Amino acid sequence: MTRGGPPGATPALEKAKSFKPSLKRLVAQLGDHRGKMIVILGSMIGSVALTAYAPRVLGDATDELFSGVIGSRLPAGISKEQAVDALRAKGQGTFADMVSSMDLVPGQGVDFGAISRILLTVLALYIGSAILGWLGAYLLNIVVVSTVTKLRSQVEAKIHRLPLSFYDASARGDLLSRVTNDLDNLSQSLQQTISQLVNSLIMVIAILAMMLTISPLLSLIALATIPLAGVATALIAKRSKPHFINQWKTTGTLNAQIEEAFTGHELVTAFGRRSEVEGVFDEQNEKLYTSSWRAQFISGIVMPTIMFLGNLNYVAVAVVGGLRVASGQLSLGEVQAFIQYSRQFTQPLTQIGSMFNLMQSGVASAERIFDVLDEDEERPDPDHPMTPAADTGHIRFDDVSFRYVDDRPLIEHLSLEANPGDMIAIVGPTGAGKTTLVNLIMRFYELDSGAIFVDGVDAAEMTRDDLRERTGMVLQDSWLFGGTIYENIAYGDPTASREDVLAAARISHVDHFVRTLPDGYDTIIDDEGGGVSAGERQLITIARAFLAKPTILILDEATSSVDTRTELLISKAMANLSAGRTSFVIAHRLSTIRNADLIVVMEDGHIVEQGTHDSLLMEKGAYFRLYNAQFTAPAEDIDAPV
Repeated sequence: MTRGGPPGATPALEKAKSFKPSLKRLVAQLGDHRGKMIVILGSMIGSVALTAYAPRVLGDATDELFSGVIGSRLPAGISKEQAVDALRAKGQGTFADMVSSMDLVPGQGVDFGAISRILLTVLALYIGSAILGWLGAYLLNIVVVSTVTKLRSQVEAKIHRLPLSFYDASARGDLLSRVTNDLDNLSQSLQQTISQLVNSLIMVIAILAMMLTISPLLSLIALATIPLAGVATALIAKRSKPHFINQWKTTGTLNAQIEEAFTGHELVTAFGRRSEVEGVFDEQNEKLYTSSWRAQFISGIVMPTIMFLGNLNYVAVAVVGGLRVASGQLSLGEVQAFIQYSRQFTQPLTQIGSMFNLMQSGVASAERIFDVLDEDEERPDPDHPMTPAADTGHIRFDDVSFRYVDDRPLIEHLSLEANPGDMIAIVGPTGAGKTTLVNLIMRFYELDSGAIFVDGVDAAEMTRDDLRERTGMVLQDSWLFGGTIYENIAYGDPTASREDVLAAARISHVDHFVRTLPDGYDTIIDDEGGGVSAGERQLITIARAFLAKPTILILDEATSSVDTRTELLISKAMANLSAGRTSFVIAHRLSTIRNADLIVVMEDGHIVEQGTHDSLLMEKGAYFRLYNAQFTAPAEDIDAPV
C-alpha cells in the first residue's frame, strides 16, 4: 500500500470473468480489421479447399496405376466385358466385380503420361494452397500484432486515467504482470491459435464434404468419433480452465513478491530476513508450479485422447473400405483417398484439441487485462472547465470532508486559507491526515463534501492538467528515472534552457556535489538513484520542482533524508523560492518550519491549532508537546497533559 493510502485496503482485480464473454470481447478487438479478416478467411478457405481436393486427384493416379497393373494381367484383344465374363466363368466372381468397376483396357499397361499429368495437377494444387496459406498467415500476423498493440495502448492510457486509490489497493508486481506477461501471453496465444483453429475448422468441413462425395457409409463411420471427441474435449477444457486462471493469478502474486523483495533487498539483508523471504518465494513458486502443472497436464490429455479415437476410426475405415473395394462398390483410389481424408479429418480435430490449452491460457490473460480496462476511472474533467483569472496561489479549504473507507472518517469539516506567498507548515502525528490534505489539493482523490478553491475557482471545476501545472510537489520518497542528472532535473520543465537547469541546481545545492562527480551533470543514474546518496537524490528532486517554477509548492517531508547541514541549506533555498509562491510544507522536524507564516497542527483529520511558531509555543498545546518531544520529552509523554 502506498504512503497515505487507505488502511486495510484489499488487493484489487481478484475475480476473473467467465470464458465466453471474455472470448467474445477478445474477438471484438479484431473488429477494426474486418477487411483484412475477410481476405484472411478467403485465403484460408482457398488454401484448405485446394489441400482437401488434392487427395481426390491423387486417388485418380492410384486408380490409373492400379488399372494399368490389372489391365496388363488380362488378355489383350478383348473388351473389358469379355474379360469380366471370362473371370466369372472361372469362378473368380469377386475379382470380376472389381474389374467391372475399373476403367481399364485388357492387355494395356500403366499409362505413365496420364499419371504424370495427374501428379503435376496435384503439385499445382499444393503450390496454390501454400501461396494462399502464406498470404493468410502474413495478414493474420499484422492483425494480431496490431490488435495487441492497440490493447497495450488501451491499458497504458487506462493506467493514466485510474485514480490513485486504485494503485493504493493494488500490488504493483501484479499490475506489472498484467501489462507485460499477460499481454505477451495473449499475443502468443492469438498468433498460434487463430490460424490453427480457423484452418482446422475449415479443413474439417472441406474434408467432410469430400468424404461424403466418395462414400456416405464410410463418412458415417468416420463421423462416429466426433461426438466422443467433442465430449472429451469439453470435459477436459472445463477442468483445465480454473487452473489456467489460477496459474496467471499466481504469476502476478509471485511477481509482486519478487518486486517487493528486490526493491527492499538492503532492508531484508539488514534485518536478516532473507530466509523468510526465500520461504515466501518458495511457497508462491510451489503454488505456481502446482497450478501450471495441473493446467498443462489436464489440457494435454486432449490430444492423446483424440488421437486414440482417430486410430480406432482409421481401423474401421480400412476394414470396411477394403471390403467395398473387393466387392467393386469403390475403387482402390477412392478408398486410398478416403483413408487419407480420414487421417486428415482427425488431424484438425487433434489440432483443435491441442489448441485448447493455449486458448484457455490466452483467454485467462485477456480476462486479467480486461479487468484493468473495466476499473472505475477517476472523475472526468468538466466539459466546460474554469480557469482562474489570476495565478497568485490563493488556496482555500471550505468545509472539506474526506475518507478512504466509507465507514472510517479521516478529514471532517476542515476549513483553511492560505494567502499568496504564505508558507503553510502542516504538522501532527502519523495518520493525522497531513499527506492526505496536500493530496486533495492535487486532486489525487475526490472530496466527499466541501470544496477547495484555487484563486477563487473550485478545483473540481478546473482540469487536472491546469491545476497540476500550477503545483510543484516533492515527496519524501524521491523518484528518479534512468538517465543523466541533467535530464532528471530538466524533467521539471522540458522547455527550460541549460542555464535555467543549472540555476535550479545551484539554488537547491545540487551543483556543489555534481561538480565533484567525474561526469558532472552527464552522470548516469538509474531509477533507484544508484551512484548518489539518498540526500543527494532528494536534492535532485527538489531542483526539478524548483525548475518548474510552480505557483503552489508542496514539500512532503522533503528534508527527511538529508543531513543537518543540507537541511539548513534547503531551508534557506526554500525561503528564497517561496517568495511570491504559496508553499505547503509537511515536516516532522519542527525546527525546519520555525519561519512558516502559518503552522497548522492536525490530529485525527481535524485542525486543532494554527498560528506562528512563537504563538503556538506560548499556547502550550499540541504543538508545544510535539516540539518539546523532539528535544526533551520521551515519546510516551507526547500526549501527556501539560
